[in-house]
Order: sequence, then structure tokens, then C-alpha cells
Amino acid sequence: MFRGSIVAIVTPFSAKGGSAGGAKELVVDEQKLRDLIEFHIKNGTSGIVPCGTTGESATLSFEEHDRVIEITIEQVKKRIPVIAGTGSNSTQEAIMLTRHAAKAGADASLQVSPYYNRPTQKGLYEHFKAIAESVNIPIILYNIASRTGVNIEPETIAKLAHDCETIVGVKEASGNLDQMSRIKQLCGQSFDLISGDDSLTLPILSVGGTGVISVVANIVPKDVANLVAEFEKGNLKKTQEIHYKLLPLIKAVFLETNPIPVKTAMGLLGMCEPDLRLPMCAMLPENLEKLKKVLKDYGLLK
Repeated sequence: MFRGSIVAIVTPFSAKGGSAGGAKELVVDEQKLRDLIEFHIKNGTSGIVPCGTTGESATLSFEEHDRVIEITIEQVKKRIPVIAGTGSNSTQEAIMLTRHAAKAGADASLQVSPYYNRPTQKGLYEHFKAIAESVNIPIILYNIASRTGVNIEPETIAKLAHDCETIVGVKEASGNLDQMSRIKQLCGQSFDLISGDDSLTLPILSVGGTGVISVVANIVPKDVANLVAEFEKGNLKKTQEIHYKLLPLIKAVFLETNPIPVKTAMGLLGMCEPDLRLPMCAMLPENLEKLKKVLKDYGLLK
């Protein structure tokens, strides 16, 4: 159902007059968000995820969260799927956000596993089932234990896929290819296995993955789109060439916590302001120099 290079789009901010507690007051730059969406559509991106980790959803107010999703849907105009990030560690909040996204016209919802409160597998099952029963749009689970503190086990994913017809896939960022293979084995070919790690997109495609929800696509959407497209054509050698070309850039955009490096890179490239909301902060000088070198080596920065 969901294939190709799907960008986990940044939320661009602009500075508003004054400061809050010594920090710049930042507001969502709605026009820049629209510009970035057009950039992605022109460069072969297959779908857009607003309000994910890369979109700094954790520091958006509910009103901003809803507005970013609305703008994305308005600007995309059904040209490619919009998969709205509407997860929460509160089931009721996740339902509220997902209902809004569905009403606004989102094509699907991305649901991160509840973070900090670390539910059991039964709790995860009940959480996602309650959300699935509250809306009629497709749901993609998001498994990223390194951020949430809990892994969604393959058996739990399989039970959800069996019991909830709207749960159609998983963004897998566990880094565990054995687990991903097990998910595909248990859930079948119709269940979308989507890479949540840019560096593992090629291996995940090889075990039956359908694409990637990508961070690095924020700056090189065409290359990420081509990687998936060449694999689907059966051009393994070309896919490997693109993979190894991308690899240093992928490593660079994870020199620090996402989205710090990718937003910094976009600032250097004039794509948007590099501003981040606290507690995300500017890159360390030594890491900034490493990032600049990789961007220059890639041919993106003079």
C-alpha cells in the first residue's frame, strides 16, 4: 500500500520578535513548509510524514500539530500520500490527534509506540487496537525502542495485523533484521514493512520491505527515491551504488540526535532556517565541521 521514499519532513520554524526564557520564540514557517512539500513532490518523493520525530512533534503544541498536518494535506492535494504522525504515550491523546488527521484528509496515520510509560505487550496491543477502532484510515505502527524504551514484538504486530484490518504496516527502526524478517513471515506479503533507518533501507528491501520513511531524503530526495526505484526494477548493482553513495551522508545526519544534523544541513544549504526548539540545540562545533565536510564531499555544499 505504501511504497518508495517517504520523507519524514522537518517542521521549519521562523523567529518571532522577543524571546522566551532566553531562547528565541519560534513559530511554524507555514510558507516554507509548503515550499518543502513542493520540492519533494518535484523530486520523486512517494509520500510525506508530517509531525514525526524529524518534524519535532514533541515540541509542537496540539494546535501547531494539527495545523502542520492540515497544511501538508492542503499543499499535497492528493498527489502523494500524507501519513500523519499522530502517536502519543496517552491513548486518548493519540485518538484525538488521529481523528483530527482523518477528518482533515490524511491518507494514513503513523503511530509510535508509547514512550516513557513502557507498556507491556498486552498494553501495546490494547493501545493500538483502541486507536485503530477509532478511525477508518490505515495505520502504520512505528517501532523505535531506542527512543521509546519498549520493543513491539513481532507476535504483537502480527496479532494487531490479524485483528485490526486498518493496521497495514510498520515503520521498523529496531535495527534488527532478524526481527524484521520475522514480522514479514508472520504478517504476510500484504503487510508493509517500511525501513525506519536510512542506512538499512537496502537490506530491508531485500527481506521484503516496501520502502523507507527517510530522514536523509529531506536533503537528497531524488537519490533516496532512485534507490528504491532501482531495487524494484531489479537493478541490484545500481541500488548498491546509490546505497554506498548515500551512506556517508546518512551517517552525518545522525552525528547527533535527529533532527539536529539534518535541519542544520538544510540551513547550510539554504533550504530552511536551522532553528530547533529546545531541548534540541545547535550542533557541537566539531560535529558541525564533520557535517560540512560530508556535504562538500557529496557535492551539495561549495
